[in-house]
Amino acid sequence: MKKGRARKIFIGLCITPALILYILFMLLPTFQVFKMSLYKWGGYSNKKEFVGLNNFKILMEDMNFFRSFQNTILLIVLVTIVTMSLSLIFAAILSRERIKGENFFRIIFYIPNILSVVVISAVFSAIYDPANGLLNSILSIFIKETGTPILWLGNQNLVIYSLAIAMIWQAIGYYMVIYMASMSHVPESLYESASLEGAGKIRQFFSITLPLIWTNIRTTLTFFVISSINLSFLFVKALTNGGPDGATEVFLSYMYKQAYTNSSYGYGMAIGVIVFLFSFGLSGIIHFVTKREHLEF
Repeated sequence: MKKGRARKIFIGLCITPALILYILFMLLPTFQVFKMSLYKWGGYSNKKEFVGLNNFKILMEDMNFFRSFQNTILLIVLVTIVTMSLSLIFAAILSRERIKGENFFRIIFYIPNILSVVVISAVFSAIYDPANGLLNSILSIFIKETGTPILWLGNQNLVIYSLAIAMIWQAIGYYMVIYMASMSHVPESLYESASLEGAGKIRQFFSITLPLIWTNIRTTLTFFVISSINLSFLFVKALTNGGPDGATEVFLSYMYKQAYTNSSYGYGMAIGVIVFLFSFGLSGIIHFVTKREHLEF
């Protein structure tokens, strides 16, 4: 009896510090966001005016907010599909084709993930530079026509895709390494049996590899989609600051501008509430859509 009680006390002492930190830095700030969304406040004065749901009513008529919403959705869909697809393809190639220098490629692909967003943004700013950038210089070799250089970060139709490329480049290596670790635990005998049955490598990938690492894919997919909301904000701030003319404004960058630049803190927190509910709902949808029977080997 005493042993069981001592064990519970020990577990409680281990959990308490983490629980206190979670309450202080997660639950209370989240509660404050919901609370301040009901006020009209500049953020720097003591004058707060309770306006109820008025901030949300204004939000539903704010076309700039809906534009940032569209940009966020576009980046989530585009970046997620390309990143997850390329990560799986590269992981399968390096895991199954027995390429020499496998560890070298792991390191090379993983390097972008350990770089800060500021460094990556500086690299891509140089690549996208209209006058002396690497991308325009390469294109000029194949396109001999002289004219106005392509403004990768200045053209409203191109800039969102330029931003997506930088986000994809940053994330591929990390998820590739994770998938390689999962694929390495798939028994080789399954592939040998499939080969004897006449299944090609593509068929093996979709019939053996994907089903057996699906739990891992499902977890990383949810994590990446939610984290890409924050990642898009970091790249926007470092590369374009929402420009040109709001073409790359996303959820969090628009919230930041309203709360800290336009002195509309309460309105910014209303946007924060929408972002929170959107992220929560999106994770639930992904969890439901990707649910399938668990496979073991």
